[in-house]
Formats: sequence, structure tokens, C-alpha cells
Amino acid sequence: MQKLVKKNKAVFIGLFFCNLIVAFLTPYILPERYFNDTVIIVFDKGHEIGWFGSYPFVIMFYKLTGLRHLPFFLIALIQFPIVTYILYKIGVPSNFHKLNVKNILVYIGLLLSGIYMSMPTKEFITFLLFCTIPFIFQSKRKPRFKIVFSLVLIACFSFFRPYYLLMPIFAVGMYLVSFIKFENKTFSTIFYGLLIAIFLSLSHGVLRGEYISKQTRENYVTNANKNSINTAIVSPISQDTWYGEAFGIVYGFMAVNVPVVEAIKHILSPQVLAFVIWQLLIFYILFVRFSRCLKNRKQYQFELWTLLILFAYFIVQGIFEPDLGTSIRHKIGLFPLIYFALYYEDFRKDIRQSI
Repeated sequence: MQKLVKKNKAVFIGLFFCNLIVAFLTPYILPERYFNDTVIIVFDKGHEIGWFGSYPFVIMFYKLTGLRHLPFFLIALIQFPIVTYILYKIGVPSNFHKLNVKNILVYIGLLLSGIYMSMPTKEFITFLLFCTIPFIFQSKRKPRFKIVFSLVLIACFSFFRPYYLLMPIFAVGMYLVSFIKFENKTFSTIFYGLLIAIFLSLSHGVLRGEYISKQTRENYVTNANKNSINTAIVSPISQDTWYGEAFGIVYGFMAVNVPVVEAIKHILSPQVLAFVIWQLLIFYILFVRFSRCLKNRKQYQFELWTLLILFAYFIVQGIFEPDLGTSIRHKIGLFPLIYFALYYEDFRKDIRQSI
């Protein structure tokens, strides 16, 4: 008896094969600057290999698995099917075959995944780490356990990138603030999340003598090769002062999540404009969903926490990301969460059955 493949899954599989070809060809097409991290991972000239920190761990991973000895096109043929299969197991929305803004954004996300998974990369590890969260939310455990365990797990991910430790802090902080009655609760919740970030950075400055964003993003951009950073995020106000640091964090958040200024700066660069449009639409849809979840937190509790985690990450990006291109690449590492949040309505029935 013949089995018919549903349209939504047929489109998903079709996109997989198309983007698999893209992943296969990417190492032969991308400019050399896109492989700066890959060179560090493969050759480890600085002898950074270890278990703690993004570079040390990812170097260790590719050494132990033997992947660093393979040609990039073979790595693409291994990594991209893995991340696509993970998304498939999270679920394929029933209307995935229909052309609408949300689906097109996800199609582009799959394309970007194919590009960034075509080489040894930290984003592959990040993807594997954060894909656990949707599966936890879809499990049959009690709701409170799933939420607490997810936050603790993300904190544990700080062995890879220390700033992941900030995400549960920002998420819980925004969750508590969301109970306060504001005229515009969505804006206010994110705003207070930014205030928490500013407070932590200023506290770090008092204790350690240098503000977090100044220590990471601004110093990195200043010392980096300008040819390797096309969309550097540089605050117009020096971050040596407390108000400069506060402004820099807000500016960084806007630059990586609502990059209108970046679009104006690179109006003649089609690639940058494409990134900007994708980022703006993703942020807008997530923002609208966040607003809905805050109004119906019981009905959408797992989507609410998914969005709190995502917006916490967006705030973290506002502190640390050196340029727009890097911020987009890093978002692909959290694509399982974005995917889960965008299609939560399709997955909610299964989640309710497990409660």
C-alpha cells in the first residue's frame, strides 16, 4: 500500500535537499573571511584545546570526532542533515508548505543553517545544546520541572560560552517584571531586561574596573582587522563612562535586533540588507508573539518561556556582539528555539497532551 507524503513534510524534505546542495557548495563559494573561526578550530595554532570556553571545547570536539580532518564538503554532508533532522523531530508545522512571511523566514533560516553548517563551527555545538530546550518542553514532565530544568541547563551551557549564564538571569528577571501592571507590558518587560543588563555591567565595572560591553565588544572591534568585520557595531558614545556603557548596551541591542541604522549605513550592500530584513521580520513576529503570551501566560506558558529565553539572548547579544553578521550567525545556533517559538501553535496540542 502506497504511503503519501503530506505537503508540509514534502516541502520540508525538498528544502533539506536544496539546502544540502548549498551546504555542499558553500566552502567553494564563500570569501576567505568567513572561515576565520574555522581556521582557528582546525589548526589550533594557539594551542587553545580544552573543555571550557567556546574555542577550546569546539577544537576538542572536532579533534575527538575526527571531523577536522575531513574536507569541508563532507562536514557539510554530516552536520546539515543532523541539524535538519533535529528540526524535523521538533515538528513540521501543518501549513509549512504554504507561502507566508513566517514560513519564508524559516526557509531562509534553513538556508543560513546550510551555509553556516558547511564547515567546522561553534554554531553546530550551540545548535546541539539549545535544541534540548524544545524537547524538554515537549516532554511529559511537570510544567514547573521543565521550566526550571531548562533554565538550569542553559546556565550549565556557560562552560561553552560564559555569557549563557546571564540568560536565565535576564529571563527570570523579565518574567517577574511582567507581573507588574504597565501600559505597554511587552515594551516594559524588555526595557527592564535591558536595565538588568546595564546594572550587571555597571556592577562589573565597579568590581573589576571595566564595563562588560566595553571589555568585550568595543575592545574587540577596536583591535580587530577592519577587513574581516563589515558591519561592526560601534556605539557613537565612548563606553568608558557609566552612561556611555548604558547607552552602548541599548545601542547594541537595537543594532543586532532592530538594525535600522545598520541598514542605512549599508544601503548599497544587498547582502547586509537581506540580513537586516530577515532580522527585522523575525524580531517583529517574536515580539508580537511575546505580547500575546504575556496576555495569556497560562495558555502559552512554554512559548512564553521560550520567548523569554530568546529575548534574554537578544539582550546578551546587545552586550557582546561585535557586528551584525556575527549576530546573525550566532542566532542560527539558537534556531531550534526560534523555530519552536514561531510554530508553537502547531506543537501546543502535543505539549498539552503530555501535561
